Amino acid sequence: YATIKNILSSGLPIALQDGFIQVSFLIITIIANSRGLIFATGVGITEKIISFLFLVPSAFLSALPALVAQNIGAQKPRRAQKMLYYGLMITISYGFICAIICQIIPQQMIGLFTHDIDVIHAGSLYLMSYGWDCLFAGIHFCFSGYFCGCNQPTVSFIHNTISILFVRIPGAYLASIWFPDTLYPMGWAAPLGSLLSAMICVGY
Repeated sequence: YATIKNILSSGLPIALQDGFIQVSFLIITIIANSRGLIFATGVGITEKIISFLFLVPSAFLSALPALVAQNIGAQKPRRAQKMLYYGLMITISYGFICAIICQIIPQQMIGLFTHDIDVIHAGSLYLMSYGWDCLFAGIHFCFSGYFCGCNQPTVSFIHNTISILFVRIPGAYLASIWFPDTLYPMGWAAPLGSLLSAMICVGY
C-alpha cells in the first residue's frame, strides 16, 4: 500500500499535467480551425516544426528526473543542482538559437511543407512569435524535471496548470478575436504561458 501510494503521489500529478497540456493544445487547435482553412493550415504546419525543435528541451525534461533522483538518493544534492544548471545553460542556448532562426527564415521553414503563398505568410507570422517558446519552455522543462527528481511533481503540475488556464488558452482565444487578420499575436500565447511557468519555477 505504501509503495502504491508513493508511486501515485509522484505519477498522478505528472499524468494530469501531461493530460492538461494535450487538452490545451487541442483547444488551441480548435480555435485555429475556427479561423478558416488558411490559418488552420498555417498553425498545423507550425506545430509540426515546433514539435521537431522541442526535441532537445523534451529530452532534458525526460532525462533530468532520473538523473536528479539518483543523486538526491545518493545524498549528493549539489550534483543534482549542477545538472539543473547545465541543463538550463544548454536548453537556453539552444532555445535562443531556434527562436532567432524562426525570426530570420520563417517563410523558408513553412515553405518546406507547402507552396501556397497565403499559408506561408500566415504560418510564418505564427512561427515568428511561437518560436520563442523554444527558449522559455526549455527553462521550465528543466525545472520541472528537477522538481520531479526531487519528488516534488506537484510544483510542476501547479505552474503548468496556472499557465494553461490563465495565459495559453485565454491568450489564444482573445488574440483570435482581437486580431482576426493575423496569427502573430495568437502565437505569443504559448511563449507567454511558458514565461509565466519559468517565473514561477525560478521564484519557487
